[in-house]
Parts: sequence; structure tokens; C-alpha cells
Amino acid sequence: MSNLQTKLPINEWAIATWDEYIQASAEPQLEKAKCYYHNRQLRIEMTPQGYDHSYDNFSIGSAIAIFSGIRAIPISGVTNCTFRKTGEAEAQPDLAFYIGENAEIIPPDTTIVDLDTYPPPYLVIEIAKTSLSDDIGSKRMLYEKLGVAEYWVVNVRQSQLICFAIADNGSRQITQSQVLPSLTFTLLEEALRRGRETGRSQLYAWLINQIESLS
Repeated sequence: MSNLQTKLPINEWAIATWDEYIQASAEPQLEKAKCYYHNRQLRIEMTPQGYDHSYDNFSIGSAIAIFSGIRAIPISGVTNCTFRKTGEAEAQPDLAFYIGENAEIIPPDTTIVDLDTYPPPYLVIEIAKTSLSDDIGSKRMLYEKLGVAEYWVVNVRQSQLICFAIADNGSRQITQSQVLPSLTFTLLEEALRRGRETGRSQLYAWLINQIESLS
């Protein structure tokens, strides 16, 4: 691991074995980093998350929680959780959700979700401001490998959602969620825009009203 020992690559993919990745991600200075491994490459993200990134993260997560609560859909969401397929792949998405019969499948005392033991989350979301091209490219292939059902990317700069359904180790772009039927991407994008224009304090009452009116 000589090259990685001298300088850990930040915000880029670098060739590494699985053991090198585990060693690198355990470094104390990376305690707050997000780490990914796929196709024999690691990626370490240390970019400071600004207010707008955090704002969209919370807003999208809240919208999903409100929708699921109104529709009585069992759901369990996590932020920056580690999902690991030992020796092959690992990810720490901004948001991930288990839905329906698998909502409570992960024990609450779990640290790293072992995907050789448990199923992958139904929905994974990355909030992208400086990493958009990677999120819709390499990370999408990573989530194809992990076998999630649906993958969303939030384009922070444009208040836009780019969403994919994943099946058979491939993905296709979609305009309507399949894991949360009737929750439209246009509604979520409007919620992101409204949050910027009117403030988040007024957003949730509007969201509740909109979701209750959905067919």
C-alpha cells in the first residue's frame, strides 16, 4: 500500500485492493469521511458539506418520511450508513431507506450493514453539489452492484432529481418512483425550490397538503 500510505487520494477514485481500502478507511483522520469501494477502486470524500447540501438532504428525507407516514408505509431511513459486500463493494450514501416488509430488517445495534447477510436498501439517495458527474456515473454502477432497487441523485445547484430503477445489474432512468408509488419527482423538485424561496419552516405544511391530495 505504499502509494496510498504516502498520500490518500481525496475526492477521486484510486486503484486499491480490498484490504488496502479497509486499512485506508480506518485511518483516524478519515473518521468523518465518506468512503466507497467498487471495481477494485476506492474513493474517499472529504468535501465539506455546505448549508445547501445539508438543506436538501434534510428536505428530501423529511418529504419521504411525511409521505410514508401519511400513506402508512413502513419505512426506516438512515444517513451516511455503511453498506458492505465484503471483498467487493462498499458505500456510504447520504440517505438510504428500507421499505415495506423489510423496514425493520436491520437490527438497531448494527454498525456496518453486511450485505452478505442482509438485503440492500430499497432506495439510496446521494446529494450532489460538487460530485454530480461521479454520482450519476461510477456510484450508479456501484449501487447496481449492491443491488438496490432505486437510486436518486439530487442536483443541489439545479434543485433537480435524477432517478434510476435498478434491476439485473443494470439501471434505467425513471420519471416516477416505483418503490414509493404516487410520490412524484416533480413534487419533490417543487419542494426543493419552495424551500429555497419561502424557507423550510413553511414547506412541511405545504408538503402535507400536497401529499394528502395525491390520488
